[in-house]
Order: sequence, then structure tokens, then C-alpha cells
Amino acid sequence: MPAAPAATTVAPIAVCDLGTRFGAQVVHEHLDLQVSRGEILGVVGGSGTGKSVLLRTIIGLRRPDAGTVRLLGADLHALPSPQRIAIERRIGVLFQDGALFSSLSVADNICVPLLEHTALSARDARRVATLKIALAGLPQDARDKYPSELSGGMRKRAALARALALDPEILFLDEPTSGLDPVTAAGFDHLLRTLRDALGLTVYMNTHDLDSLHAVCDRVAVLADRRVVVCADLATVARYDHPWVQEYFHGPRGRAANVAWATPTPENR
Repeated sequence: MPAAPAATTVAPIAVCDLGTRFGAQVVHEHLDLQVSRGEILGVVGGSGTGKSVLLRTIIGLRRPDAGTVRLLGADLHALPSPQRIAIERRIGVLFQDGALFSSLSVADNICVPLLEHTALSARDARRVATLKIALAGLPQDARDKYPSELSGGMRKRAALARALALDPEILFLDEPTSGLDPVTAAGFDHLLRTLRDALGLTVYMNTHDLDSLHAVCDRVAVLADRRVVVCADLATVARYDHPWVQEYFHGPRGRAANVAWATPTPENR
């Protein structure tokens, strides 16, 4: 009897020949990107290269002008509403600045997707919210606070707790450490790596933080010239012969980060 064919592994995120336009402005052209299951991918690029637009396109908030985007093996725009919602329940998103509902407490923010997409009662949803608050490293007294009563780092963690509410397979992060002090940002990086390892998450992260690239990313994708010009491990990307790449990784801040991470510490051992 012939052997059964080997099962193929579907990439959680697959972007092929993507084109993005706003009127006459071309943001992406012939952009290809594939993310492997269980990896943390850092996406970097200069201002105006369309990092946030790409993320929004991948999660289905914007229809591609050309090419295809497949999320968990599916083209969201080709699915009927019930199937699309089923796919969307398998992802979590942390938008820039957290995007928490300002009129709701932290716990109520986390309850929103639970009450929208599950059959949990309000009481059980709050119990789950309490667990997610702990998972995100927030103190329990943050549960009943409003976003305006939280520090920047705590708001990021509250938004992360909400993104984790439905136990997603893929976590999308848009500049998660932007505006945080170095200690708070390092704590967020450590939490992200711990969650990936513990929960088996696939993580797609827009960032400009060189320390985050060193601390948590398995690969780095560089957006430039309307496409992904290189996607590889950090050392390979840093050697790539492109003007923006060389300035980013070998300019003053890049050199400082390289020196810091070349010295063994608890964070980079």
C-alpha cells in the first residue's frame, strides 16, 4: 500500500503579491510575506512604509487592492460572515495606544469580546477577565480601574489582556512598547516571550524598538521600497545591503543596541 501523503502545514499568515493604494499613492507593490507557526516576527520600516496598513490588511480591516492575503489558511474577504467571524475569533489584536474603551473598566474591556463571541454569562466572563488580567501581569486592583487611571505600561498590558481574551492562535501587536520607558518596555518584552512559549502563540509585531527586536524576535521583516526587502534572523537582516537597513541597524541607536546586547545580561542570556 502506498504511503499516505505528508500533511502540509498551512502558514498562519501568507501574503502574496500584495498591492495597496490610496488614490494615486502606492503604498505596497508586489509585497510577499509568510509567517511561520509559533514564531515572533518583528516588522520594521521607515515612516510611511505602511506597517500599520499592512497589519490592518492582514487582519481583514482593509481589502487588498491587488494580490492575496490568507489568514489561518483563509481569505477573509471571500468568506461568508459566520466563517469569517470564526477565523477572527482565533486572533487577538493590540492596536497602537491600546485602543481601550475609555468609558469601561479594565475588566469590562476584556469582557467585551467574551460577551460578543461566547455564550458565557456576565459573571463567568468577569471570572475569565480576572484570569487574563493576571496573565498579562497586571495587579488585580487594576480590574476596576478605567484606562485614564492607568500608567502607559499598564494600559498596554490591559490591552494585551483583552487581545488574549478569546485564547487566540495569532497575536498582532502594533508598536506595543512605543512611549514606554526602557524598564517597562523590557518587562513587556519578557512577558511577550513568556506568553509565546507558554501558549504556543504566533506573534506579528510592528515595532521600531531595537531592544525588542533583540529580545524577542525570531525573524525581522523590513518594509522599504513598497515591499518586504528582507525577512530573516536579526543578524542576517542587519548585514543586508540596503541604505535604510544599514542606517537603522548601524546608526547611533543601532550601534548602542548592538553593544548592549553583546554584553551578557539576564535579558539576553
